[in-house]
Order: sequence, then C-alpha cells, then structure tokens
Amino acid sequence: MAKKAAKLKRMDHVGVVVDDLEAAVAFFVELGMERAGGVMPVEGRWVDEVVGLENVQVEIAFVRTPDGRSQLELTRFRNPLATMPEPNAPANRLGLRRLMFLVEDIHDTIARLRSHGGELIGKVADYRNIYRLCYLRGPGGIIVALSEEIEEARRAGGSDV
Repeated sequence: MAKKAAKLKRMDHVGVVVDDLEAAVAFFVELGMERAGGVMPVEGRWVDEVVGLENVQVEIAFVRTPDGRSQLELTRFRNPLATMPEPNAPANRLGLRRLMFLVEDIHDTIARLRSHGGELIGKVADYRNIYRLCYLRGPGGIIVALSEEIEEARRAGGSDV
C-alpha cells in the first residue's frame, strides 16, 4: 500500500538576507507592512546545523502584511558575514528575484519608498487597463514589484493577470 503524501499546511514566511536590518525594516514598514515583534538575536548549534554554516550569529526581524497572512523574515548576518550578490542584478537573474505587493496608490508608494532608498528600475506601466505595475529596488538590492488595480478593473470586479 502506498504511503499517503503529507499535505502542505501553509507558507510561513519568506526570508531575505539584508546588510542593514533597520533600513530594511523601515523600508517595508513604509510600504505598509507591520513589525511583528522586535529584533531577535539567533545563534547556537541548532542554527548552524539548519543553515549548514559554522558559528552563525544573526539578527532577525519579522514584518507582516496588514491582514496578517504573509510575513518576511529579514536577517542580518553578523557571523559569518553575508556574501554579496551581483550588485543590482537584473530582473532576469536566476533565483528569487522579487516580492510583489498590491498597493492602493503606486505613485504615492514609490514617492514614500524613495525616502527609504527605493529606486524605480524601469517605468510604471499599465497592463490591459487592469493593473499599474513597476519594479523598485530597495535596501540591499531587494526587488519589490508593486501593483495597483486600475479603477476600471475595481469597478468591474478585477481580473486575473
């Protein structure tokens, strides 16, 4: 008899390694996320075993979406020091490239995030008069994709991209 496959319960969070923890927290709070606790130091044999490195010492902070369903774990390595990725890697680089957020006003969000180091990568563009979209580079090179529902789509009940 075949063993029954275990079911996935949920995606708990996405981890992002940053070089400036407070700047990253401030950036995501300005975006509209909420702090979920304070900065926590993490170290010990268990974390060494989990991540496959020795003498790990990190500080982590969690931010979550206002609905409480999605979280980011922002991690700053004190030891061993984090390695640098390709500076300002383009959006087509292999691997986890962006985090996407639906916002109420994309232009206001861009303006607010610029004061926290956010840089528009390309331009703001409309997709089929449904969504307004852009990519923004944040602290540590994190790419954040922003999406705003265009008013006509809101009135019609939205649509899948």
